[in-house]
Amino acid sequence: MLQFIYKPCSIVVRPFEDREIKYAFHDIDGTHSLIRNWPPVMSIVLDYVSRNGVPDGYDSEENALKLIDLAGTKPLPETDRFCVESAGLSALTQMEWAIRRAIEAGIEKVPCDLEDNRRKIAAIGSGEEIFQTPDTPELTAFLEAHTPRLFKFYERVLNGFCRDKNLEIAKKDPDRFIVKGSMAFLKTLRDAGVKNYFVTGAVVERGMGMWEEVETLGFKTGPGEIVENIIGSTWTEKLPKDMIMNRLLAKLGADGANVLVTGDGRAEISAGAAMGALCLSRLGAEEEYKRTLHKRLGTHMIVSDFTDPDLMNLLRF
Repeated sequence: MLQFIYKPCSIVVRPFEDREIKYAFHDIDGTHSLIRNWPPVMSIVLDYVSRNGVPDGYDSEENALKLIDLAGTKPLPETDRFCVESAGLSALTQMEWAIRRAIEAGIEKVPCDLEDNRRKIAAIGSGEEIFQTPDTPELTAFLEAHTPRLFKFYERVLNGFCRDKNLEIAKKDPDRFIVKGSMAFLKTLRDAGVKNYFVTGAVVERGMGMWEEVETLGFKTGPGEIVENIIGSTWTEKLPKDMIMNRLLAKLGADGANVLVTGDGRAEISAGAAMGALCLSRLGAEEEYKRTLHKRLGTHMIVSDFTDPDLMNLLRF
């Protein structure tokens, strides 16, 4: 049995009741794995679409190579900030935001309620993904056609920018792409009887993509392993992380109070806080804006990495 025992220390930003932890839901990118340096890629792709729309050939190989070269080369204030605010959201929602911005700017002419479209752009920036008011049939069809297509284009740019190269390096030197202390922390949880699950907004296909990255880094997956399972999204179905986490909670028959949620994105931390879980944010000391955001979302602890001695001092076995 593993318990988190509350006591004031450098990593605790919100008091919590002592509690037993039976399950842990972990984000992957930026929390445990550093293979995907996705923000500069997401930012340049969303900037490109919000400025140009999705004309014929927007996802050509020529454009992919162009964006690979441009990623991270200059500040993009709007989309850089959006990447911080939307971390952890479904990739399809992030793609939707850029398409809606192109419609708002008049670049894409799609019959819709423009005021409703503006509200939804703002709502996505605040972490919402599912909306009560329906779009027009024309806009619904447009988004259904282009969000998965744009998602695949983004993945191609990401692969060319860093993912494929980093994966090959990781096969020889996995520690280079693991957040410090991550493996030991997950093993500590597993050995104390906690079942670890990886949850992600990325597409999960066994032996490919995110699954391949996780296994390359040495996070063995399966019943009784360091990670029980990896649960994520699909190419075509928008699955907000709160939906993924709540489905998992229901499947396990668990109480949110007995769950630890770790992550670096707003989606998993806000979902964890809503389900009454104990929330642990993994954020660099330099990420002041994200630290402020996570405190507002309701996180209980913030660590720069999993070697912080205060983290282990809160555990009781």
